Amino acid sequence: MTDNQDYSLFLKFIDTFLPVGYEGIDRNDPLLQQLEILMEDNDQFFYVADIIRLKVIFTSKRSIKMIGIKPEEVTPYHFMESAHPDDIQRLNRGRSKVINLAQNLFIAEKGYTLMSVNYRFRNPSGGYSNILVQGYLFFTTVPYKTVFFFKLHTNIDWYKKINKCIHYYIGNNLAYFRYPDEEIMQTGKLFTLREFEIIRMIEAGLSSEQIAEKLFLSLHTINTHRANILEKSGKAHISDLIYELKESGLL
Repeated sequence: MTDNQDYSLFLKFIDTFLPVGYEGIDRNDPLLQQLEILMEDNDQFFYVADIIRLKVIFTSKRSIKMIGIKPEEVTPYHFMESAHPDDIQRLNRGRSKVINLAQNLFIAEKGYTLMSVNYRFRNPSGGYSNILVQGYLFFTTVPYKTVFFFKLHTNIDWYKKINKCIHYYIGNNLAYFRYPDEEIMQTGKLFTLREFEIIRMIEAGLSSEQIAEKLFLSLHTINTHRANILEKSGKAHISDLIYELKESGLL
């Protein structure tokens, strides 16, 4: 029986196949077979990419079940194409953030970063699934100098609260690299989806009156949302918050 909260197998995979740069991995390798069993239980799949070369190198087989794409055909395009329309802009910002982080690690020639964020992606049945993306970026000189990105996708439709909020974490605490639980999902929970929608409209230059009209809400409700947004963020001005969210890849 595999412990579905034990992510040590993923870290072992990262270390074991690093010397070959994740190229030519035998899918019958016992370690990979163990991981496939774990991911079947968890409704997960992963891929490994060379971020400096912008190349997906290896993808586990459950990409077919989760996004309807064969492992050997997975590219970043498929995630942009299958993202929920309301998440595409945030996903694009997130991709830019990953590239920026990788470049910083590459320049520093050391270090690692863990990212965790949720998006909605279209599944093979045509609906959308809530997916937690946990990404581990690390600099290496083996087998050559680059930054690899281990990107794990977990279906979190079971976490009903995720429909009302955005989860986000970026840092160096590998304790967060584990199967998602209440503690992880509450980490970095910033705003509700409605609040993010209003923030995006503010960033686009809409006034409170225009936002109220578009969302079929009263001006009082919009102003209440704006006040709550500032209180949650601890910012004095909404422009400061928008700048921070853009820097984080959330907006």
